[in-house]
Amino acid sequence: MNVSGALTLPLLLIAASPFAWAQSLGSAGTIHGTVTDPSGAVIAGALIEIHNPISSYTRQTKTGMDGKFQFGNVPPNPYHLRISMPGFRTVEKDVVTRGNVPVSLLIRLPLAGESTSITVEAGSADMVENVPYAHNDLDHSVYSKLPTTSPGSALTDAVTLGTPGVVADSNGLFHPLGDHAQTTFSIDGQPISDQQSKQFSTQIPLNAIQSMELITGSPSAEFGDKTSLVVNATTRSGLGLAKPSGSFRAQYGSFGTVGEEATFGMGGPKFGNFLVVNALRSGRFLDTPEFRPIHAAGNSGAIFDRVDWQPRDRDTFHLDLLAARNWFQAPNTYDQPLQDQRQKVFTLNVAPAYQHTFNATTLLSINGFVRQDRVNYYPSNNPQDDTPVTIGQRRHLTNVGFKADLAAVRGRHDFKTGVQLMQTRLDEAMSLGITDPGFNAVCVDRSGGPLDLPAVTGPGACAALGFEANPDLHPGLIPYDLTRGGALFRFAGRANINQFAWFAQDAITLGHLNLTAGLRVDRYDGLSSAFSAQPRAGGAYLIKRTGTVLRAGYSRTLETPYNENLILSSSTGAGGLARNVFGGFGAKPIQAGRRNQFNAGIQQAFDKALTVDADYFWKYTGNAFDFGTLLNTPIVFPISWRKSKIDGVSVRLSTPNLHGFQGFTTLGHTRSRYFGPSNGGLLFNSPLDTGVFRIDHDQAFQQTTHLRYQRKKNGWWFAWTWRYDSGMVAGAVNNLQDALALTGAQQAAIGFYCGSVFAAPGMPVTACDSSHYGATRLIIPSPGSADDDHNPPRIAPRHLFDIGFGSDSLYQRERFRVTLNVTVANLTNKVSLYNFLSTFSGTHFVGPRTYQAELGFAF
Repeated sequence: MNVSGALTLPLLLIAASPFAWAQSLGSAGTIHGTVTDPSGAVIAGALIEIHNPISSYTRQTKTGMDGKFQFGNVPPNPYHLRISMPGFRTVEKDVVTRGNVPVSLLIRLPLAGESTSITVEAGSADMVENVPYAHNDLDHSVYSKLPTTSPGSALTDAVTLGTPGVVADSNGLFHPLGDHAQTTFSIDGQPISDQQSKQFSTQIPLNAIQSMELITGSPSAEFGDKTSLVVNATTRSGLGLAKPSGSFRAQYGSFGTVGEEATFGMGGPKFGNFLVVNALRSGRFLDTPEFRPIHAAGNSGAIFDRVDWQPRDRDTFHLDLLAARNWFQAPNTYDQPLQDQRQKVFTLNVAPAYQHTFNATTLLSINGFVRQDRVNYYPSNNPQDDTPVTIGQRRHLTNVGFKADLAAVRGRHDFKTGVQLMQTRLDEAMSLGITDPGFNAVCVDRSGGPLDLPAVTGPGACAALGFEANPDLHPGLIPYDLTRGGALFRFAGRANINQFAWFAQDAITLGHLNLTAGLRVDRYDGLSSAFSAQPRAGGAYLIKRTGTVLRAGYSRTLETPYNENLILSSSTGAGGLARNVFGGFGAKPIQAGRRNQFNAGIQQAFDKALTVDADYFWKYTGNAFDFGTLLNTPIVFPISWRKSKIDGVSVRLSTPNLHGFQGFTTLGHTRSRYFGPSNGGLLFNSPLDTGVFRIDHDQAFQQTTHLRYQRKKNGWWFAWTWRYDSGMVAGAVNNLQDALALTGAQQAAIGFYCGSVFAAPGMPVTACDSSHYGATRLIIPSPGSADDDHNPPRIAPRHLFDIGFGSDSLYQRERFRVTLNVTVANLTNKVSLYNFLSTFSGTHFVGPRTYQAELGFAF
């Protein structure tokens, strides 16, 4: 961009202005300064604008009577700063907010009549970020137009669609870069590494978030616990609002889905408040084990409030409050017509924060937090209506802790050091009983079929009756088989997980070369103990002439166990609950994992129209984590495997706003190789195999393309989303014999056929002499070709298309406008699966075609 005018000292860092003491919460930054004329007199009413062309983040303000301006709560990114005033030349400048130390500026506007000129260069290099880690940014203006396909999971849906290398799974769950769910959310500086998908917890409302930095590359030393993906989120604030603003939206959609969303923000230079209230009900709340939902209604509600108070220039106080609830039915299969299991999840979060600015380059931040998830799983009133097991659960998970860090900018160095202390209090109780006599049959007939013999409780009696003992019998389960006079298994336990971390990191700028070096030290004391010093290092080099950034990084990380159901899972040992809690050997707590991660990437801008970011990752983990699922219920148990080797490539292509058109494409390829044996969990029929296999979230390729056109700001818009998944591993059907052993409903779920005969619920295919057999929704390896590592059975590939259209100003009157949003998800009504009879995920169908209309207003 070219700017004419004489710029005498146009932009200077200042150290003495009181404005330099303003701060922003978490990783968000602050840009502020003073605008003067050439004589040094302040200019009131100058228009200031910041803009990021890739994330679409845009803010405007005007200087006050004292010539000062401020942008608070600015997401970490590079921005174009533009200052204009009638009678003066326009000044434009690039600024970067990477930490939360304020960026302070003194800007002198030249008079319009002055003849000398200067060019502020802004080529394709402005489209890339010279940082040594892969990441992308999503702003509220972008993800507000993305489709939400899973009720109560808007946040994770946006992360899945907008992040390269992320595999979509059922119920809003996602798998980042080959791991199960190794994700840390940093919400305004509060670290949350526990599971956030709706069967575990509740989520912060998506309309409460201003922007997200999604880090998939080498994590800095500031982040620990679970680091395959770091979601660095900044919530919306009312601080600095000149006038109150808000919105209300009412929605109606398929499966009786109704919902309301409301926001309200107000504030001033010293105080701000932003409130969000959401509620939703759907007849298909969870993804279901049948294409058409059976017993799948649910509802969710959330209240989020952010309060900001700046009593003095050097001090700022913040408070985030969240109360949320999910209440839903556990979906049934055709084989469970009477089952009525339900789950309730309640979350409460209180997170105060304080920031103190010592001077223009040094900032202290302290974040405290108390967060609790309360989960209750209720069995059917009549245990015999549950099949094959009846189960009840109550668990509480409470995080209490604080994080404090000191950030300082000195010359070429951007340094930060800090500590984090946290205690996680676990309280678990569970009951379980078998209700299906064939689930753990003591005896089988000569063909291997299970026999209903309620009086037989030991395999030694089978031969006398003319039958054979079940070779797959779990003797430890017999006392809890209600069909054989057993009683419910009951478990209760409490434990505290204590964690301490210290970190130090430095970002060094040497011209176009940026280097980072850091060290994180973690101490983990819970059901197991671990200590680890973890070096982190990276480098990035900008070739400004071509708009190219080359980067590489190394990270050593300590991967902490999942906390959900950790006490029971740590009591089970090798092979899972069925082998050990019920008669046990080898039980030991789940240990922390230790990982070496290497990343190398390139970011390339093509003029000012397209940016391509590609990253290669390789992760080697000793003691790698996953979850085991209890049948098709939302109840899961953490497990660990001896080691994992994961590598792959993630790519993102994105455009700025080109005359109303904007889009992005994310791509990912991953190889997730795990090595047994396993430890912990509830793995019925899990072999103690020490060989290598592809874990169920391994997927060869996935991509998301999102295109949007909006000619005018707040005008009519149209969006199109295409998601392709090549299919995750589904290890339950390795050959024809495995398929024939399924029930009719299970065969129908995968679309199994033999010749021209297709299976149906209640009408299974029990024999197949034809060589023409297979499944429409599952890839069964050809005879003799199945291989756990190189050719496992997989879910069939799928293409899903979503469209959306609407207007941000259907009707406008002064500050009031009416909004409209219409979405059609799974436009072609594609029948496909996420997973099938997975030990780690169960069975879930992708949602059928759904319609949603949303009407509201904003001011």
